[in-house]
Formats: sequence, C-alpha cells, structure tokens
Amino acid sequence: MTDKLTDSSHPTRTDTSRPAVAWIGLGIMGSPMSENLIKAGYEVTGFTLEQEKLDRLAAAGGTAAGSVAEAVRNADVIITMVPASPHVEAVAYGPDGILENARPGALLIDMSSITPQTSIDLAVAAGDKGIRVLDAPVSGGEAGAIEAVLSIMVGGEQADFDAAKPVFEALGRTVVLCGPHGSGQTVKAANQLIVAVNIQACAEAVVFLEKSGVDLRAALDVLGGGLAGSTVLTRKKDNFLNRDFKPGFRIDLHHKDMGIVTDAARAVGASLPVGAVVAQLVASLRAQGDGGLDHSALLRAVERLSGARP
Repeated sequence: MTDKLTDSSHPTRTDTSRPAVAWIGLGIMGSPMSENLIKAGYEVTGFTLEQEKLDRLAAAGGTAAGSVAEAVRNADVIITMVPASPHVEAVAYGPDGILENARPGALLIDMSSITPQTSIDLAVAAGDKGIRVLDAPVSGGEAGAIEAVLSIMVGGEQADFDAAKPVFEALGRTVVLCGPHGSGQTVKAANQLIVAVNIQACAEAVVFLEKSGVDLRAALDVLGGGLAGSTVLTRKKDNFLNRDFKPGFRIDLHHKDMGIVTDAARAVGASLPVGAVVAQLVASLRAQGDGGLDHSALLRAVERLSGARP
C-alpha cells in the first residue's frame, strides 16, 4: 500500500505520510469520529452547518471549512457522515457538491446509513468523475464512536478497501468488506433490524420484571451474563435503569433505518414479521413526540401499552 491514496499531484502539505481527509457532517457520530482521526495523526478539514461543531473540530486540531467545496478540494479521502439519503445526495451532487469539486483519484467514503440503491447510484456517478467510492456505515452508537470501537461494514472494491483500512482502523475495531457497492448498507440495514428487535425485547423484559417486583438491576446483571446477554443490553442497561434517554442514536434515525430495511427486504422478497411490528412501534413512539430521544426509549412505548403514561 502506498502512503497516499491518490497521485502526487495534490498541493504540498506539511505531513504527507497520511492522506489528507475532508469530513462532511459533524453530528453525534461525526464529531468524535473525526477527532479520532486527528488523534491518529490525520489532517482533517471539516464542514457542517453548525458553527459550534466547526469550532469543536478546530479546537481538536482540525481545520474548519466554509463549504463542502472548500473542504474537499485538496482531500485525498472524503468522508461523509450525514443523517439520510437526501443529505448524502445534497452534499454529493450539484455545482457545490463533492463530485464537482473533489480531485480525480480521491476516495469518497460514505459512512452514513442510507439506502443501498443510493450508495450504488453514488458509486456510478462518482466513477464518471474518476472518484472512487466505498459505502461504510457503522454500528456502535455514540459510545462506540467516542471509544473508536465501531463495527464498520463496507461495500466496494477490494483495492479501495485495502487502501482505506488504516483510516477505518482509527475509527473502529471490526472492519469487514461485505461485497460490492451497496453491500455495506445492506448489512447495516440488517444490523438496525437486529438492534431494534433486541431493544424492544429488552424493554418488554424490563417492564415485565418491574411489574413482577423483581430487583431490576440484579435481574439485568444476571441476564447480561447468560444467553440473553447482548451488546444492546450492556450498552443500554443504564438507560433502562435510570430512564435516561439522552440521544446516543435517536428514534428519528432508527425510524428512517427501519424504513430502509423494510423496503430493501420487500425488494428481495424477504419476510420480516417481527421487524415489521417493531418498525410500527418505532413509528408510534416517534408520532407521540419521542423522536428526539435515544432508541432505548422504546421502553416508554412498552410502559404506555402496559398502563403507565411516561
């Protein structure tokens, strides 16, 4: 592997041992992830719509850009981490977007959670500009982003994956090439299905245990040590115990993801009977005004169904 991911034509930089990175989207996940790249020695230029997030990037040692075009112009690697397909399309296309302003040979890594077809279409459009693309959504939530222990599921070409591996290893612990363009997003959709169903099962168990008069903390501790244990239970146990639903991953975003997996499953003829029910429960919680809460707030929906009105 070469030190840089593109040819030697880009402007001279102080440190050329690592590729220059442009980061678009500095939200709950994007901010700590970009900061982990800075800690790993990468030069990161970022853009987002919120000035306080740009200030945070600058304070961490990055460079704040005034636009997408400015951020990507001299980048070897461009990473996008935005909420949904329309946001990816907004930053990728158009005269001020990534494809019109990135240099040929740059590698665009979209780490957002979007539809597989959006990723496939983006790869085709970028290819026409000489820009390589990987779809690389992540799992692990805010804590995983902060701790750099994310699971990263990647779609694209093997050579591009190999070139991007050091970048991924600065962000996560489990990094896997899952297949061609769109495959990362398909695996992420499956991940979100499993997570939502798991949270729902945990929420139902919590309500059942509490209504039965059991010591909830003790019960969750012993459940976590057996076959019922899971990363979801470990990560969300305190949310359940303390009814702390400060967003690590918002219900609004999981609602979007359940729509992605439902549509994708329909397209390939896969039946998701339990997933469909949980998707409706997520939608119901959102309709009741809880869309900005963490997805562990599915507990609130179970409590309402069980006679409580939190």
